Amino acid sequence: MLQARLLARQEQALYRQRLTTQSPQQPLLRVAGTEYLSFTSNDYLGLANHPRVKEAMHQGVNQYGVGSGASHLVCGHSAAHEALEDALAKLTGRSKAVLFSSGYMANTGIISALLDKADGVFEDRLNHASLLDGGLLSGARFQRYQHNDVADLQRRLARSDARHKMVVTDSVFSMDGDLAPLADLAASCEQADAWLMLDDAHGLGVLGPGGGGAALHCGLDQQQAPIYMGTLGKALGVYGAFVAGSETLTDAMVQFARSYIYTTAVPPAVAMAANAAVELLADEAWRQAHLQQLIAYFRTHAQILKLPLMASQTAIQPLMIGEADKAMQISQALKDKGILVTAIRPPTVPAHSARLRITLTAGHSQTQVQQLLDALATLQHQGLLGELG
Repeated sequence: MLQARLLARQEQALYRQRLTTQSPQQPLLRVAGTEYLSFTSNDYLGLANHPRVKEAMHQGVNQYGVGSGASHLVCGHSAAHEALEDALAKLTGRSKAVLFSSGYMANTGIISALLDKADGVFEDRLNHASLLDGGLLSGARFQRYQHNDVADLQRRLARSDARHKMVVTDSVFSMDGDLAPLADLAASCEQADAWLMLDDAHGLGVLGPGGGGAALHCGLDQQQAPIYMGTLGKALGVYGAFVAGSETLTDAMVQFARSYIYTTAVPPAVAMAANAAVELLADEAWRQAHLQQLIAYFRTHAQILKLPLMASQTAIQPLMIGEADKAMQISQALKDKGILVTAIRPPTVPAHSARLRITLTAGHSQTQVQQLLDALATLQHQGLLGELG
C-alpha cells in the first residue's frame, strides 16, 4: 500500500526529497559538495550563523551542558529559559511568554488547551498545517473561511452558537507571503466576542517596531490580539517557539497545554542563543532595513521582467507557476545555474498552484538578488516562465 502511494507521488511530480547541506545557513550554501546561491531559507535576518548567536550557544553549553534533562515542569526549566521568556514578552509588547519546543507543538498545544467540543474555531483556508491540525485535534467545531475574507468570517461567526469562539490566522502566510488583514480581523473578533490567535512565525523579527512582529506592525495590543504565537527558528535563526499574552493565558498553557507539559524543554544553550538573537534585533537594526530594500528591489525588477509575481510585500516572494512538473523543471533549471529555489507543490499548496518560493534574507546582497533576476530572465526568454500574475 505504501509503495503504491509513493509511486503515485512520483508519477504526479509530487515526490519530496531532502537536500543534505554541508555548511551553515547562509546565502552560499554547500549541498553535496557543490556551492549554490540559496534563496530557500527562512533565516530572514541572517542570524543563524551570527558570531554573537554562536558564542551565546557556546556559553550556554559551558554553563548548562547539552540537554535540559526534563520537561519544564519537572527540572528542565532553567534561568536561561526564564530570561528568554521575559525578553520575548518585552519584544512583542505582551505581559508574559511561555516557551514551546517547536512551532507545531505550540499551535497544537495552544488551541487544544483553550477549546473543546463545545467551542468553535474559525481558520483561514491557507493557514499553516500546524494550525489546521491544532483546530482539528482540539475537538472544537471547525470551520475554514475564505483566504483573508473578513466578510466570510463575519458570516460564519454570526451563525455560530459555540460557547467560545476562536479565530486563528497566520499573520504572514508561509507559501503566499501576503499579510492577513489583522486590524479587520481584530475588529470582527471584538464584535463577535471571539478570541484572535496569530501565528507570527514569518513576521516576528522582520515586521513591527524593533522587529516586534505583525501585531505591533498593525497596531494591535494584547487585548485586540490576545493569543500571539511566534517561532525562534526563522528570523531569529535558532529553534523553538513561544506564546505571549496575558498572565492568565500563559499560566493556562503551563497547566493545560499537553505539548508543553509532556515534552522535554529545549536545551538552555538554545535559549541563550535565542536571547542573543533578540538583542541583535535592536543592536543591528540595519538588517531589517536591508531586507526591506532587497524586497523592494526584487519586486521592482521582477515587475519590469513581467515575472509571475504573487501579491507579497514580505521576504517570501513566490512566483506562480501552476503545474507541479513545470515548477520542478524550473527549479532544476535554476539549480543547473547554481541557484537554489524551492518548488512548492500540492498538497502543501492547492492543486494547480505550484510555485517557486523565493525567500530573501538580510544576508543577501543586491548583487546576489540581481543574479537571481538574471537567471529568471534567461528562463523566461527560453519560454519556461510566464508573465506577471
